[in-house]
Amino acid sequence: MTEDQVRARTKTVTRRTGWTMLRPGDPLTLCRKVMGRRPGDPLVRIAAVEVVSTRREPLSAITTEDLAAEGFSKMDAAEFIAFFCATHRGCRPDTIVTRIEWRYVDEGASGREALR
Repeated sequence: MTEDQVRARTKTVTRRTGWTMLRPGDPLTLCRKVMGRRPGDPLVRIAAVEVVSTRREPLSAITTEDLAAEGFSKMDAAEFIAFFCATHRGCRPDTIVTRIEWRYVDEGASGREALR
């Protein structure tokens, strides 16, 4: 949903359930779709990034600044939380999620994990 923002390099934050293993400095490759791909579907790599920071926080802690960094500047916090909960089974506003912030790296770099 935010591929255009990644390609424009304006998206610098995402939230994930889990993903507690990430540390600052970890390389990632942002991809169009990772989970749910069918056998034979190509893995479309969009951008190489490096993790800047991670933290665990309730989904409801999202700020207006993070809505923009997530690529959802046209949503308010309540809309984003409802969207996130609807697309992540068992998620509620008080669910603790991992906030992942990154910086973009040179085009030739590649990461060891992929985010969809």
